Amino acid sequence: MKTIGIVGGLTWLSTIDYYRLLNQTVNDRLGGVTSAKIILYSLEFGEIKMLTEAGDWDGLATIICNAAKQLEAAGADCLLIGANTMHKLADTVQRSIHIPIIHIAEVTADAIAEKQFKTVALLGTKYTMQLDFYKNKLSEKNIIVIIPEQDDVDFINYSIYNEMGKGIFLPETKAKYITIINKLIAQGAEGVVFGCTEIPILIKQENCSVPVFDTTAIHVKAAVDFALA
Repeated sequence: MKTIGIVGGLTWLSTIDYYRLLNQTVNDRLGGVTSAKIILYSLEFGEIKMLTEAGDWDGLATIICNAAKQLEAAGADCLLIGANTMHKLADTVQRSIHIPIIHIAEVTADAIAEKQFKTVALLGTKYTMQLDFYKNKLSEKNIIVIIPEQDDVDFINYSIYNEMGKGIFLPETKAKYITIINKLIAQGAEGVVFGCTEIPILIKQENCSVPVFDTTAIHVKAAVDFALA
């Protein structure tokens, strides 16, 4: 079994899900009392949030590249960046290490393509929804991406950084997400990408009338496939 390295703490809540799902998935595959081989480097999210909101992507790259190098030196065979937004820096981080990054948007695009969907809604931070780095990976698979209107983008972004990032999951926030999702379905979305690793904690498949793509679970499956290959 290969060792999976995780740049975590982006936030710690979703990192808990990564750790749990990696171990559960390995155990489901191998049985007995097996578990995953994992090395975790947990970042300080307050610093990450501050730099992200300041648009200091160079500062963020320095932090994440340093974490990636330390994970590689510690014996990781592959790398997961445990957040969708920070994949804006995936190419930069990949150039700093020799082990492969398993790119969350690439494996999500593969999962959407397997269902032969042509149009999906994308939810996440405003950076994930509005910048090109994520949408480009889906467009490479000929997948059309639709995002919410600006007021809804602002609401989602605020809820991620100021509620879910602090472990706050409010019923009224969940209801608002469901309303936003239903508007996107009415615009033609065949599925919904939860392009933030906190969103699957708030919203589940049973809350949506179309298939959802839980990027945390998809990322984990790809990592376990690599580790057990």
